[in-house]
Amino acid sequence: MSASGLPFDDFRELVRNLPGPNSQAVDNARTRDGQLTKPPGALGRLEEIALWLAAWTGRPPAVTRPLVAIFAGNHGVVDQGVSPFPQSVTAQMVENFAAGGAAINQICVTHDLGLKIFDLALEHPTADFTKEAALDEQACAATMAFGMEAIAGGTDLLCIGEMGIGNTTVASAIYLALYGGTAEEWVGPGTGAQGEVLQQKIEAVEKAVDLHKAHLNDPFEILRRLGGREIAAMAGAILAARMECIPVIIDGFVATAAAAVLHAANPKALDHCLVGHVSAEPGHIRVLENIGKTPLLALGMRLGEGTGAALAAGIVKAAAQCHSGMATFDQAGVSDKA
Repeated sequence: MSASGLPFDDFRELVRNLPGPNSQAVDNARTRDGQLTKPPGALGRLEEIALWLAAWTGRPPAVTRPLVAIFAGNHGVVDQGVSPFPQSVTAQMVENFAAGGAAINQICVTHDLGLKIFDLALEHPTADFTKEAALDEQACAATMAFGMEAIAGGTDLLCIGEMGIGNTTVASAIYLALYGGTAEEWVGPGTGAQGEVLQQKIEAVEKAVDLHKAHLNDPFEILRRLGGREIAAMAGAILAARMECIPVIIDGFVATAAAAVLHAANPKALDHCLVGHVSAEPGHIRVLENIGKTPLLALGMRLGEGTGAALAAGIVKAAAQCHSGMATFDQAGVSDKA
């Protein structure tokens, strides 16, 4: 905790003083890219990704210890009937992850990715944000600090994802608070909400943002009042990765809510991040426009679990391997352009 005694002050200080990219590593990577056996720019965005890896690791592009971190949390707003699934599904899915039975497990196996699951006090949902703040400042800051521990043990590419019944409602409220508009523009089906459930979801978002409107000019207040433990933890993980020179791939609609809060606090806070995919949730593409990110994939997915980020990690690994493994014109004895 900071000297002022306010838990968020440490995070505000971190966000104000973020390390930048390593320009020398980028120059070195760009020089090598120009010598590889291909026309300049022929690998398109793969070349940009290789340079991005160099910028944020400070070394030649490589991915040797990729990690998917899934944060699971429960939400009091589920009491408002915003999801067709019961809250118990969150814990059941965490067990499924641990048993290797979820989609994310199969993608991690396919791309040789590590996987960590973080159970964020599932037996104690956040407060119902239509009635009070979801978290107090100390609890939110502590959860962010816990999320920072995701990189403990080492990784050189962090993919963040989440699990939590009701968390698309929470993400929609964050987006409405950050970007304005109407609740209908930000609320989507999530796990399949339609009819009365979808209407209750819209009403919950409207009610929450109206209740907390006097405090929504501060991104960290938006996070604690309208967020959840998994969103706070993902924000902490993104910050920790930045401080430790670890590139990040953000997953979909809910994971991007954590990133959007940091972007609102400092527009440079996501420079070390890629967005893995654009979700089928209708508001996600608008969020990506607001934070200035172009997703790597558009597969019509809306599962969460870090699945889009993990699929994108395969592309990032391929970009690094092309950069490091391809022969140069001299090595291959191939004539360069005249």
